[in-house]
Amino acid sequence: MKLKVGDQIPSFSLKDQKGNIRTSNNLKKSLVLFFYPKDDTPGCTIEACGFRDKYDLFKILGAEVWGISNGSTQSHLGFANKNKLQYPLLCDQNNILRNQFGVPKKLGFIEGRVTYIINSEGVIKHIFEDLLNGPAHIKEAIKALKKLQ
Repeated sequence: MKLKVGDQIPSFSLKDQKGNIRTSNNLKKSLVLFFYPKDDTPGCTIEACGFRDKYDLFKILGAEVWGISNGSTQSHLGFANKNKLQYPLLCDQNNILRNQFGVPKKLGFIEGRVTYIINSEGVIKHIFEDLLNGPAHIKEAIKALKKLQ
């Protein structure tokens, strides 16, 4: 089932690139949760670096930023270090969370690119989906967070 605006997100706990457990149950502020297809691909690198470059603005807007894909901790750590990412990349290695959110595949095999803006109560406030335009995800997230203030 595909989650929509107004839905409560499923409870989850996943490891990040450093092996730390990140859980949805401890949200104290808004969360920008972006699902991306794969570490070290051109589109995903542009998107991840866009979130990196605007990270201070997300903090000012009262939000955490978490990326998520099915990569391993080792893959995520290499990707994060190479691109100097200062936010966690969560490991959803069996796509369990991706499936719980209902993030679609494109062309039947490419993992989708979807960004969710979630409030501190775990309710989805905004969803943006665009496989090819990674930078648009950053702009949409900022716009949505400004509306929440």
